[in-house]
Amino acid sequence: MEATTLQAAAASLESAYETGKPIPPLIESYPDLTLEDAYRVQQRVVRGWVERGDIVRGHKVGLASAAMQRQMGVDQPDYGHLTASMFHLEHQPIAVKRFLQPRIEPEIAFVLGSELRGPGVTVADAARAVDFVLPALEIVDSRIQDWQISIIDTIADNASSGGVVLGSTPTRLGDVDLRLAGCVLHSGGAVAETGAGGAVLGSPINALVWLANTVGPLGVSLQPGHVVLPGSMTKSIPVSAGDTVVATIAGLGSVTAVFSGGTR
Repeated sequence: MEATTLQAAAASLESAYETGKPIPPLIESYPDLTLEDAYRVQQRVVRGWVERGDIVRGHKVGLASAAMQRQMGVDQPDYGHLTASMFHLEHQPIAVKRFLQPRIEPEIAFVLGSELRGPGVTVADAARAVDFVLPALEIVDSRIQDWQISIIDTIADNASSGGVVLGSTPTRLGDVDLRLAGCVLHSGGAVAETGAGGAVLGSPINALVWLANTVGPLGVSLQPGHVVLPGSMTKSIPVSAGDTVVATIAGLGSVTAVFSGGTR
């Protein structure tokens, strides 16, 4: 697709960020967008953030579980970038007005100790590269009206990224079975969702392998110290001001996100 069209699509997403007003699905405005085009749009948006002073601190895999694919009406994973401005401290109020249509989901975050560069990365390579894991809550958000997204829309929109809250209990990879790690997601003290690590491509480590081998041919490597979110263990749930959301993951501990009103 022509560069001018890609730039126009990126500009429409940037406008949604700036105004707080969602836009119609990109696939309707630009029906010829391909998966490759969508990632180019994403890269343009992220490049603009970096040029304005933000820093890439990791990546996320989205739509990695059957539950999330059914919820969003898509049939494959995608990936996006995590930047420094997306990270929030647990127990500290997060202004929901920073987002347009926020939802939240529990994940097992990988923190890398060494570089991962695909293609050809194996599970053994990925496990060796992980320094430790943390319980995490990902705030997903969409700049597309009413979450009416296709795979093209969510890819272009940085995999519907919004924010990240990391827990404070690092655990070595060998001390937990990621597949069998059960998760309970509480909102307002009530159980909202349950799941397990095996819901994420069979094991969250498989999502890390998929990511490294997907971005590698694009010249991107996963760097030491970077955080990788492999995908949600449950369906996402909406959040609003006043909500307190807690994810408890067996063997990893818990992580808490607190939401307030505030301003954009």
